[in-house]
Amino acid sequence: MLRFAFFALLLASAAAFAQNSAPNQGKPAQTALPASAAAPPTVSEPVANAEADLVKADWKAAQAKLEPWLAAHPADARALFDLGYATDAENRLDDAVSLYRRAVEADPQSFLAHLSLGLLLARQNKPDDARPELAAATSLDPGDAGPAMKARAWRALARIDRNSDPTEASNDLLEALKLTPETVDDTLLAANLADQAGESAAAETAYRRVLAKDAKSAPANAGLAHILIARKQYPEAETLLRAALDQIPDDPTLTAQLAAVLVAQDKAEALPLLQKLHDAHPADDAITRMLAEVLSEAGDAAGSDLLYIGLLKTSPNDSALLVSHGQNLIRQLKYDQAFAAFDKATQLDPANGDGWSGLAFAASRTNQPSITLHALTMRSKYLPEVPATYFLWATAYDTLHQKSAAATYYHHFLDSSAGKFPDQEWQARQRIKLLENKP
Repeated sequence: MLRFAFFALLLASAAAFAQNSAPNQGKPAQTALPASAAAPPTVSEPVANAEADLVKADWKAAQAKLEPWLAAHPADARALFDLGYATDAENRLDDAVSLYRRAVEADPQSFLAHLSLGLLLARQNKPDDARPELAAATSLDPGDAGPAMKARAWRALARIDRNSDPTEASNDLLEALKLTPETVDDTLLAANLADQAGESAAAETAYRRVLAKDAKSAPANAGLAHILIARKQYPEAETLLRAALDQIPDDPTLTAQLAAVLVAQDKAEALPLLQKLHDAHPADDAITRMLAEVLSEAGDAAGSDLLYIGLLKTSPNDSALLVSHGQNLIRQLKYDQAFAAFDKATQLDPANGDGWSGLAFAASRTNQPSITLHALTMRSKYLPEVPATYFLWATAYDTLHQKSAAATYYHHFLDSSAGKFPDQEWQARQRIKLLENKP
């Protein structure tokens, strides 16, 4: 059960790391140059006056000059870009997208229009739409905007490509580094890409480079902890995370990782830490799952199950949640409800060995020996036999009066149990005597 909670936490940590190390896709009005920086030497007076307003960040004044001009000159690419720039700065994103698109259509060679449109679409979480615009920007002459702006296009492309094509993302980043010096964000991205590629040593080196400059870097600490946890270097990960949390108190990613490390080491601190973390982030499903797991391990099946029931309301077809829910119901002796949970879980995921294990046990407790045998047969495809399953095989065959098969499995159980289950071992010996007609 710990395995699932640990995996869920790592997913949460990875998501939080991705968010913490996301690119600075700020508004063009904040970081890009005004249109005039790459403009031709002549420009109409209303547009020139509007650009003077843009330089002063007087968006309303710029719009008041640009809108009437564009009503009479709807294909003026420069004015379209300027108005898009102003509306983008005011967070009128749909209007800005429309204006940038019109600017691109009016002048396909406009570097800043392609770049600003691509960055805006990336901020809107539309990578498939953003990518071609950013790629176009990397192929164009940035003019007076300079190499730094072109490097920004390459870096934005790298952020988009890192999930779908890490190799391409590395190439994108290298192109950016040809134009401008490496930044801390570049190092973090390179580390993340190396980690994705399974090059943990390179990733570790990059994260440590960042931490040497900034020990408070949350994404670098989280990234390095992720590598240590994956290697099961739990004591070293614990030391790193405690030191990081001293400098960045209550960081949710680092706290979640520390909880995972404590759970992996069976330390009692894990439960109160997870409870505190859950109180602070009650809507975080990964944290809720881990808390439910640890509560169950601690013997609080009822408290754990309340959390699983809440999770199942939003994810009713999550087979792993159903299995965990069913296991808690078994612990609470609610066998009929457990049977239903395991039955649904195995229908949703026929390869879930834990689901078949639970169904076999619940079926035995609800006097359904044929279903017990079917569940055990399915389970055997995915998991090895253990003393408990041998005993279930034996009792199911015994209930169905299949004496030979029952006796065989009672013997398998006794051969494997090694004195760990004295009550069941006594029962098995008694049943063997009767089944084999021994005195």
